[in-house]
Amino acid sequence: MRSQRNSPIRNKIFRLAMLSLFIFMILIFKLVWIQTAKANEYRLAAIRQRAKEVKVYPPRGIIYDRNFIPLTNRNRIPTMFVIKDQVIDNEESIEFIMEYTDANRKSITTDNSGKILEFPLKKSLNNKNLPKGIFIAEKTLRYDDRNILSHVIGYVKRSDNSGESGIEKVFDDVLKNNEVGSIYFEIDNKKKMVIPGGGFVVVENEELRKPNSVQLTTDYHIQKIVEEVMDEGNINGAVVVAEVETGDIVAIASRPNFDQDGVDAYLEKDNMEFYNKAIQVSYPPGSLFKIVVLLAALEEDSNIANEYFYCNGFEKLNDLVIKCNKEEGHGHISAEDAFAKSCNSTFIQIGKRVGSEKIIDMAKKMGYGRKLNIGLLEEVDGNLPEGKELIGPSVGNISIGQGKIEVTPLQVTNMMMILANNGVEKNLSIVKGIVTEDGYMVKEFKKNEEKRVISEENSKIVNKFMGEVVLRGTAKNLDLEDIGGACGKTGSAQAILNGKNTIHGWFSGYYPRENPKYVITVFVEEGFSGSKSAVPIFGKIAREIWIKNR
Repeated sequence: MRSQRNSPIRNKIFRLAMLSLFIFMILIFKLVWIQTAKANEYRLAAIRQRAKEVKVYPPRGIIYDRNFIPLTNRNRIPTMFVIKDQVIDNEESIEFIMEYTDANRKSITTDNSGKILEFPLKKSLNNKNLPKGIFIAEKTLRYDDRNILSHVIGYVKRSDNSGESGIEKVFDDVLKNNEVGSIYFEIDNKKKMVIPGGGFVVVENEELRKPNSVQLTTDYHIQKIVEEVMDEGNINGAVVVAEVETGDIVAIASRPNFDQDGVDAYLEKDNMEFYNKAIQVSYPPGSLFKIVVLLAALEEDSNIANEYFYCNGFEKLNDLVIKCNKEEGHGHISAEDAFAKSCNSTFIQIGKRVGSEKIIDMAKKMGYGRKLNIGLLEEVDGNLPEGKELIGPSVGNISIGQGKIEVTPLQVTNMMMILANNGVEKNLSIVKGIVTEDGYMVKEFKKNEEKRVISEENSKIVNKFMGEVVLRGTAKNLDLEDIGGACGKTGSAQAILNGKNTIHGWFSGYYPRENPKYVITVFVEEGFSGSKSAVPIFGKIAREIWIKNR
């Protein structure tokens, strides 16, 4: 009987014990979790309270090319870190620093950048048996010294780690991340000086580094080819390379280039180093615009492709006289030959027949006069004449791509892409999506649906005409027949640059001639002739890409 009376008490005690055990297990679990999963976070917080931080990894996510080749955070440089107060009065330490780095005595003893100095190593060294106040660690650079794709990537404002241009600016919120690898030096209570003889700790922070990264459509190897060809030819201008099948921009370059780690050096200059001339500056297209005039005429009457015209060397529109590119004239000439030889007289006659408004309407269909929104904020609209600018003799300049018409190399590439796809517009883009550093796609950027903007029949006529430009016209110096040939159109555009009259050179086209793979647009500032300046650059780039893809 007694055992039965005591059982409720025992049950209560048992339940209380189990509850206590459960609470104890929760506390143990939380403690273990804090010591494992959150250990580095709390450790880092403690270190930060009593240490000076020097970052050895860029506080931003990586920008990748289409094949996940890193375009930033690419180079790791063995670096000597020097606690200045511990070496400044030690001659042996100063000699040691100068032996293993390019530092000189002045940069060591009078440097005002801070109490911890950084010098890249010029020969191998490790952390064993180093003088007091000196140690070695790898530092990852945001940009390398080649500044590949600099105008697209952009650069970062160092004072607050914010993107100032290009992809760095567009995806600033995605890329920015301060929880990265750092070195922490022990400091005094006033947090002003590194403690002489104090310790330091290197925190890799891999588990805390959770930035999203950005993947582009560009191909590092093709981009490298484009930039090397431009630099070898000392070209100022721009080049765009797009993949015909996908609409992906695989290379885009502008010259002159700039150093992403030394932007202050260009602030006093006026050489347009910061401008991405492929998208950010518009120029007269010159004879490239004859493609638009021809398309507008074909839409009115496709039989114009079989007509003959007469060129006597000039065209007169009221008081305006426009000379042909052949001063003595071409005489009787077919539409196909007039296109291949870029006869101004013939295309002014065609333009007068079609009318300025219909030509400009066709230009809009082909993507001129508007941003194409490839993923960069710097893109401009260009310019198309309107209203009174379309009246009277202005049709003469419109027909040969002069006057108020201004286009970007990107817009020219878009037009050529439409022709390479037989009249179908595939939206150009340079951003593939937001990814993690291990390659997982977080958010893929979807393109708009492709659409037909001109008929397949008219596209094929223009493509045939562009083939003749290369075979026997103004681009006959383009020797690519052994790799499938090419189609395209030259342009020599009169313009004013730095207050002086000049002529820019254009060539845009695609290769191979059948089943084209790439569209390439070349723009050369002060090229004076598309045939002489832009066509050879197109040829070198196309051949190098072909060699790469073999």
